[in-house]
Amino acid sequence: MNQISTEEEQEEFHEEQDSLWRLALSPTLWALHFVICYGATTVFCADHILGVDYLTTLRLGIGLLTIAVLAAIVWLGWGAWRQWDVVRDREWENDAGNNEDRHQFMGHAAFLLSLISAVGVIYVSLPVLLIASCA
Repeated sequence: MNQISTEEEQEEFHEEQDSLWRLALSPTLWALHFVICYGATTVFCADHILGVDYLTTLRLGIGLLTIAVLAAIVWLGWGAWRQWDVVRDREWENDAGNNEDRHQFMGHAAFLLSLISAVGVIYVSLPVLLIASCA
């Protein structure tokens, strides 16, 4: 009996550890996307001053990066949606404080952070994709 409870505790610990990663990874991807987009724009537009126009390359690179980051955030959001499990049990509140409620709350929070991160990635990439020139 003691061996079974120890194994269950270890399994719950690993699930919660995965939940924490899922919770933090979407905003981290958004922040990395932000830094890369604005850093690349600074470098490419600095070269524009020297007479070389890399705007098409910049747009293509940031467009591909945006698609890759959005795909990763959607994948993380889908995992968080499954963890939240609101469709199966129709339980919108997790106020009991037991392990299942904490697990579902972490999924809910990760899902909402994934939504916010996806919107943030889209808004970060819009100016770069819509600018006419670096001048």
